[in-house]
Amino acid sequence: MPQGLKARNLRLVRARMTRFQIAGCACRLLRRTLCCTLAGLAVLTGWGGFAGAAAATSAVVLMYQRFGDRNVPSAAIRIDQFEAHLKVIAERGLNVMALPEILAALKARRSLPDRTVALTVDGAFLSFYTEAWPRLRQAELPVTLFVSTDAIDEGREHYMSWQQIREVVRGGATIGNQTASHSQMPTLGRERNDRDIKRASRRFEEELGARPELFAYPYGAMSLAVREVVLENGFAAALGHHSGVIHPGSRFHFLPRFPMNEVHGDAERFRLAADALPLEVTDITPADSLLGPAGNPPNVGFTVAGRALAYIDLLTCYASGQGKVRLERIGPARVELRFNRAFPPGRPRLNCTMPARQGRWRWFGTQFLVPRP
Repeated sequence: MPQGLKARNLRLVRARMTRFQIAGCACRLLRRTLCCTLAGLAVLTGWGGFAGAAAATSAVVLMYQRFGDRNVPSAAIRIDQFEAHLKVIAERGLNVMALPEILAALKARRSLPDRTVALTVDGAFLSFYTEAWPRLRQAELPVTLFVSTDAIDEGREHYMSWQQIREVVRGGATIGNQTASHSQMPTLGRERNDRDIKRASRRFEEELGARPELFAYPYGAMSLAVREVVLENGFAAALGHHSGVIHPGSRFHFLPRFPMNEVHGDAERFRLAADALPLEVTDITPADSLLGPAGNPPNVGFTVAGRALAYIDLLTCYASGQGKVRLERIGPARVELRFNRAFPPGRPRLNCTMPARQGRWRWFGTQFLVPRP
């Protein structure tokens, strides 16, 4: 394609790009307009290579917590929404695989079918057993359940029992470790975190006969010190709560997952996440997700790699509470983000996206932790 025409098309796409919300769900009408615009450009101009073809070595991990609990819409999915997700899986022929199998393939750089997804559930709430598990069994879909053992040992209301957990294991579910206490790990000391993980691992071994190889950070909160403890405890991978797509170049001990809840869990949002492609980046700064006063706002930067590099001009980033973030190019591939202000205490997230063919998106996200004073 002549450079002039390509540049004109790039300007046209940028002019029609819509604001992408932090949770990854843009305004439906505007997003449809964008998808039609991109598809039309591909057909009219022959721009068939726009943002690369469908990925063969990536997968999307989806995260659920509670099912049908209307009291916590930020952590629960409605039953009708979850059933709509299962319908999308069946109708679109999504390749649902067990998370350990996906991770093994990515680490070995083996190809995966396009639109490969993994289903994960945090917390071992009773609603998983009563609502989600029967539906997953009927659909013959694998799932990974991350368990914090204290809630089970104490018989807390609305949590599963060890007998029920053993039942889902016999049914084919993978169990992951989410510590014993489900505390926000970066705010604790190294020794306490290590004891918390080991205590949970012992309970898994006593009740299930084996220690999980997968770990999920409670609340998605990670720091370099916490990650080191997780590595020392021998976990093959660890997952957060930030959105994104996993691929061979991912940080395997801070893997992204698309959270699904009542607020951001309709069928269109599910399709958007399941269709996502990796936005490959390297040399991510800051290395530590725990932000102290001197590092807030953080000096975030990364180097765009892979197929996305050719379309770096279409990159857009949004941050919690700040909206669209100003990007500054440092050379042909390096991008640095300029925030308007410091993040307040909490777990702010960053989402960077780039449009791809057929209404799909390339996606990179991360999460920080700003402790309360």
